[in-house]
Amino acid sequence: MWSTRSELPWQLVLIVVIGTGLLGGAERVAGQDSLPTMNVPSTYTLGPNDQISFWGIDADELVNKQFRIDPEGDVSLPMVGRLRAAGLTIRQFEEVLNKQLSAYIREPHIVVTIAEFRSQPVSVVGAVKAPGTYQLQGRKTVVEMISLAGGFREDAGNTIKITREIEWGKIPLSNASIDPGHKFSVAEVRIKEILEARNPQENILMMPHDVITVPRGELVYVIGDVKKAGGFILTERSNMSVLQALSMAEGLGNTANARHSKILRLESGQEQRTEIAVNLKKILDGTSNDVPLQAGDILFVPGSTAKKAGVRTLEAMVQVGTGIAIWRY
Repeated sequence: MWSTRSELPWQLVLIVVIGTGLLGGAERVAGQDSLPTMNVPSTYTLGPNDQISFWGIDADELVNKQFRIDPEGDVSLPMVGRLRAAGLTIRQFEEVLNKQLSAYIREPHIVVTIAEFRSQPVSVVGAVKAPGTYQLQGRKTVVEMISLAGGFREDAGNTIKITREIEWGKIPLSNASIDPGHKFSVAEVRIKEILEARNPQENILMMPHDVITVPRGELVYVIGDVKKAGGFILTERSNMSVLQALSMAEGLGNTANARHSKILRLESGQEQRTEIAVNLKKILDGTSNDVPLQAGDILFVPGSTAKKAGVRTLEAMVQVGTGIAIWRY
């Protein structure tokens, strides 16, 4: 055992600190409960209002304390005073800091990590109410960033796509992959899973320059003489049947002409929709097979006084801006 501080095994301490010095943030000092869990690379460039913390030995004035970089890009620290931080990577700032500390500490090896981001953008695009670029202030999760963007639109799909620059490492989700150019990590999160807290671990922390994309959901439309007309978002299925769609529309209206219903389908490469006649009465009676619907199909149920309607008229009814309701199940 070592009876005095001077007899500590410095070789072992230096190996641990230097060996982790090439990495950034929590990854460099794994297991230290006092440090953040964010995996911040040492190549991260510090900016105004970032909050930084330190780990090391023989620097009690710094260790386990947090300091904010001021709007001018400087940070005031004990012993060394005011240092320029903005514009430097974490590794570069560590070198500057340790050089300044060498006047007071023999061979200092202080490690710098990020406690909070305050100056880095995250983009939220797609089917949200207020898409745009938001500054990452503190720790923000996927759900919190969606909230900043006003929440999901009614026509949002079932998944969220996250794209992250590879310097931040692979996204910590089981379905994460690296793009062919090895510049980005890409992963998907199911909206229902995180909103209902089924898998809280998927509500991951955001990193600077992340892009959150919320695709528009694939819809099947049911319009005409039904109790609840509108667009119905496909869930896990890539298609649904006529009976399923009619059930979501809560059934036929009182004056529906079930025999003369039609499906309007736009096939790939076509400019005009194809009309497919559907006898809902026979399907409901069980004397005819159910008919599968595809994403984008329009199921039109005419009233008894309006057996015919032009394709263009029906298409116009489901265009954005007509106020047609979007339903999610």
